[in-house]
Amino acid sequence: VQLQASGGGLVQAGGSLRLSCAASGFTLDYYAIGWFRQAPGKEREGVSCISGSGGSAYYADSVKGRFTISRDNAKNTVYLQMSSLKPGDTAVYYCAAVPAGPDTIVGVTTTQGYDYWGQGTLVTVSS
Repeated sequence: VQLQASGGGLVQAGGSLRLSCAASGFTLDYYAIGWFRQAPGKEREGVSCISGSGGSAYYADSVKGRFTISRDNAKNTVYLQMSSLKPGDTAVYYCAAVPAGPDTIVGVTTTQGYDYWGQGTLVTVSS
């Protein structure tokens, strides 16, 4: 079971990036997915999560209206489209997975709900 996060990079404030979380060794359909981020010197915080079917999603207040989570189960991949990026969004972004029903989202207020983690991808937003 592996998750591979990618798509990070350097972008100017106001710009956009799309992160991908590709799964291998298991089928994402039966897993809830969360995105977390960790800025230097700070604790890991939850950003967004989505149910196995893609029908339910949650966003932290700090990213609501700017980030969109989606999934393509045929490609075994979950995406995080990030727009109107701010310097405060600079962090290593991680995706995580946990087995769940198709309409279940697993909260990202804590990392404890997730079993499998990707290696992280760095997003740097310059002012």
